[in-house]
Amino acid sequence: MPFFLANRQPALIEHMDRPACNTVLLENTYQQFVLINRLLSQWRRIYKKEMRPLMKENRTYSLLDIGFGGGDVPANLVRWAIQDRIKLDITAIDTDPRALKFVQENYPEGLIKWRHISSTDLALKKERYDFVISNHLLHHLQDNQLSKLLKEARELTTLKVLFNDIERSDIGYALFNVFSRILFRRSFITDDGLTSIKRSFTRQELIRITPSGWKVETLFPFRLLLKYDKT
Repeated sequence: MPFFLANRQPALIEHMDRPACNTVLLENTYQQFVLINRLLSQWRRIYKKEMRPLMKENRTYSLLDIGFGGGDVPANLVRWAIQDRIKLDITAIDTDPRALKFVQENYPEGLIKWRHISSTDLALKKERYDFVISNHLLHHLQDNQLSKLLKEARELTTLKVLFNDIERSDIGYALFNVFSRILFRRSFITDDGLTSIKRSFTRQELIRITPSGWKVETLFPFRLLLKYDKT
């Protein structure tokens, strides 16, 4: 349990979430998500352990990514699936039109369906996907918003939900504060990353708030994976 960051601070607002933020720094942030997710988010490991064993070559699987941000996570998942000769049909959604504009300008058409829509809208339409994922979404939510998202995710998935996020930690905060300033310049990565850590859950906090059937796994470094198996 953190000492200096003992209490979660969900009311804090990141620069990139402000409508009037600097657009150059925002675009740089989206571009730099590629490196930060490669270093920290562990999606390659999650894909190999949690998704690949459930997929066979003789059918097409569907995946919903909620809050795609810079778009690098669904782009990597498509690439890994192609390498494994798996047909993976990805729909990536985000409620920020600036994120949609970024991915439309930086990723080729056809491999991923980029949509400006919410998970609530999809649940109301009774859409279904084999996998439902998110990256760095949970810490943006208040407790009641998280409960709503988990309910929608259970309705949307037919196989598995995988929500990948930061674990709040004094050590993680200190390390990120040092190394992010070396690696990331002219973006919101450092300031927003530190804010994100303050907004994030600890493992025990996330366990307490999630309903029965959900599992919380810790990943290195300073990560939480919230999982739900539909089968």
